[in-house]
Amino acid sequence: MIDLPTTLATLVPPDQVISPPQFPAWLTRALAPVVPAALVYPHSEAELGAVMVCAHQQGWRVLPCGNGSKLDWGALPQPVDLVISTARLNQVIDHAVGDMTLTAQAGATLGQLTAVVAAQQQDLALDSAHPHQATLGGIVATADSGSRRHRYGGVRDRILGITWVRHDGQIVQAGGRVVKNVAGYDLMKLITGSYGTLGVLTQVTCRLYPMPACSQTVVVSGGLEPLSRLTANLRNSALTPVALDWLSPALAKHLDLPATYALAAQFQSIAAGVREQVTQLEAMVVAQEGLELLPVAVDGEFWSAASTALHGLQPGSSGVLAKLGLQPGAVASVLSQLTELAPQGLARLHAGSGLGHLRLSPDGFEVGRLESLRSHCHQARGYLTLLVAPPEVKQQLDIWDYRGNALALMGQVKQQFDPNRRLNPGQFVGGF
Repeated sequence: MIDLPTTLATLVPPDQVISPPQFPAWLTRALAPVVPAALVYPHSEAELGAVMVCAHQQGWRVLPCGNGSKLDWGALPQPVDLVISTARLNQVIDHAVGDMTLTAQAGATLGQLTAVVAAQQQDLALDSAHPHQATLGGIVATADSGSRRHRYGGVRDRILGITWVRHDGQIVQAGGRVVKNVAGYDLMKLITGSYGTLGVLTQVTCRLYPMPACSQTVVVSGGLEPLSRLTANLRNSALTPVALDWLSPALAKHLDLPATYALAAQFQSIAAGVREQVTQLEAMVVAQEGLELLPVAVDGEFWSAASTALHGLQPGSSGVLAKLGLQPGAVASVLSQLTELAPQGLARLHAGSGLGHLRLSPDGFEVGRLESLRSHCHQARGYLTLLVAPPEVKQQLDIWDYRGNALALMGQVKQQFDPNRRLNPGQFVGGF
């Protein structure tokens, strides 16, 4: 039997290879009871390629990750031989200020990159969970976008180019480093949200945006029906919020707001433009009886607090984090049903896309209740995916809640990119 750590130490410096007794706590918690033979931290694309060539030759099952902040999302841990972390592939390759693009290695954190571009008055416009731990590669792999997708689109809409290492160690590039790049297949969209099952990301090029001169958030609190009318009017108006989110009563209360349904809108532009938009929104609120407008003192802190409330579960926690996808017009009705079934549920749903998250505390859920919530989502032609949940819950429910007809096509894609099914095996939709 080949000794995996010893073999890896011939490809990279020995201090970059970690054996099970020295595994970091985040890895042990997220993968329990699975225990890989080794964790390796490549410091370069060449080292990563060499490790993947060896893994291919030896038939090792490989789990790619960054800092592991979302390692417990999705299916239960499956047996793997090797965990590859790109956390030390964390350099900025190119910040083309004039072209408004940034190319960075996959292990760079969102917090690190945000600071780099902010120094040039530019913005990545990414709102991932755990921004100080989440790596660029992990954000792409999980397609984790937040509230500002209302204005800037999802993760796949921000990516101009990627580089990744195939199952056999070959390095592949797609896209480029310019905004108007149309060469070749758009593999960036295929890799985005694939949870590391098609390759190991090493480098990503992102589109940047000008840093807004002014940012202000306004929260409107009130009943479901008047808020629904306000949302429809706002979406049909000339106003251009960068974020527009529904909040459940429990989440509103958690954020020190009245414990009613709420709509949070964020405006970003020059100061005069923001003031004008807020004024117009205030007029729309006044026109709807039963609504209260609540200005937010520091909007950055508000959105950060909302994200922390939803994504604060630690690996191994007994709580539940679910991702919901709905038709935008069905958000209000599903939120109402959700509140009836789980009054303490913290939920935030994007009014523009119908996507969002729901967090339930350990005493706030049961499998039957989750099934009822999922049924309401299905009736609204949506879905409820389990991201984080206790093992016994994930064992009883279909984690991905996929009811489409593309599994055969997904299988063909998996066969093309990972014919031996050794990259993050069994973790994706359909067991791919």
